[in-house]
Amino acid sequence: MENENLKPLSIDFEEGVLKPLSLENEEELKPLSSNLNYEAPENFVPLAKAGGNDIKNKDSNFIFFFGTGESGKSVILSSMLYYLSSQAGVLRPKLGTPNTKEAQVLLSDFFENIRQGILPNRTTRDQVTRLDLVFEPNNKSKKVVPINLTFLETSGENHKDIRRGGSYHSSIETYLNANIPLTFIIVTSYTKAHEDDTLINEFLDELERKGKNLKSINVILVVSMWDKSGRMDVANTDELDSFIDERLSRTSQRVNTYNLSKTYYTIGNIQITNGQERITLLSLATAEILSNWLYTSIVGYDLDYEGTFWERIKFSFIN
Repeated sequence: MENENLKPLSIDFEEGVLKPLSLENEEELKPLSSNLNYEAPENFVPLAKAGGNDIKNKDSNFIFFFGTGESGKSVILSSMLYYLSSQAGVLRPKLGTPNTKEAQVLLSDFFENIRQGILPNRTTRDQVTRLDLVFEPNNKSKKVVPINLTFLETSGENHKDIRRGGSYHSSIETYLNANIPLTFIIVTSYTKAHEDDTLINEFLDELERKGKNLKSINVILVVSMWDKSGRMDVANTDELDSFIDERLSRTSQRVNTYNLSKTYYTIGNIQITNGQERITLLSLATAEILSNWLYTSIVGYDLDYEGTFWERIKFSFIN
């Protein structure tokens, strides 16, 4: 190109008015255009656009339930919520979350059903049931503070997807991959624990692959339906350990090595009437144990914390 064809940008001063920079050969400029017939080279991998799976309202403590179908996850969740709202304080939907109305409906169903002795329905496959709640303890100590709780429950059928290196449904992966505080409640039943040993370990392997250090996150193993043993509690402190060692030998090694928490669970007497299981005597004793563990693992203080020295003096005058 000849130098004389290049013309500098010019500023035109006319009647004292400053005009913007301009190009004299504007008609020669053409806008950028895309070639619709363009084909990417075979060795080129385009970058996918970000999906719309970002988690909203991350300001909470997320509780993820793991367990196969009919392991008792929904029963544990509903009875924990019933305990927290009927004996430990106030439990209400968190305002401003996308599912506030749905959470209110689900809570009402949980509480009405458990009051009538009706067990909760099974969770829908390929869907995360999310409950965004605020829990306000009735403990008067300033150390026992209100907290946000987001319960996540999924179908037991979805958890089988990870067998032999498989993958979760995207709705579940979204939460497991997110940078959010997660507590894991791993549920297996008294009658089928021996069948879940391998899958539980595959789930723990999956958490490790996702960068979650089992030594530093909140994990608890819950043996549900303990009433099937013929008792509502353990006969002695070694009974639960012996059961886990015998029925869940590999999981037992994981629990002992990483010092994970463990407990048993029952909601009371259950009888089958007209082919349907119903609660005939509701017990919230194990719901209290698991709820206290959950709160303490998040806050660092027990729900029944007696208060500081000065608070105890103050409480004694009030009472």
